[in-house]
Amino acid sequence: MAIPLSYLEKPASWKTIDVLSEVRFKSSLSGGKGGQHANKVSTKMELYWTPATSTVLGEETIARIIDKLAIKLSNEGEIRLVCEEERSQLMNKEKVIDKFYKLLASCFEEPKPRRASKPTKSSIANRLVAKKVRKDIKKGRGKIDF
Repeated sequence: MAIPLSYLEKPASWKTIDVLSEVRFKSSLSGGKGGQHANKVSTKMELYWTPATSTVLGEETIARIIDKLAIKLSNEGEIRLVCEEERSQLMNKEKVIDKFYKLLASCFEEPKPRRASKPTKSSIANRLVAKKVRKDIKKGRGKIDF
């Protein structure tokens, strides 16, 4: 399955690929707002995905994801994303899925090329004046001839 890399730059394009079939979800007790309700209900959602074992994506795509997300991979080569912002498990699950799609899309964004800029005439003049002042200060520290 050869998917063009430029197609994968937007999070919406990841929704058409069935990557979620390889994802494992885990819910647990969440801290934060909710009062007594928070102590009884598992609203925190965790998403686990191992890119190296993906059967949905091509080898080139997997290699790029592993290269870009090397810092986020665990020792087992697994990506873990967590969301516990909302009081609802379903809303947290939706948010962690969106976070997952954005993370995958960020692996395929091309950085803008840097354009060299030139200093303004006034900044050049100010720099030269400052150098002259500094030179005079240092020259004044020398030995005095009588």
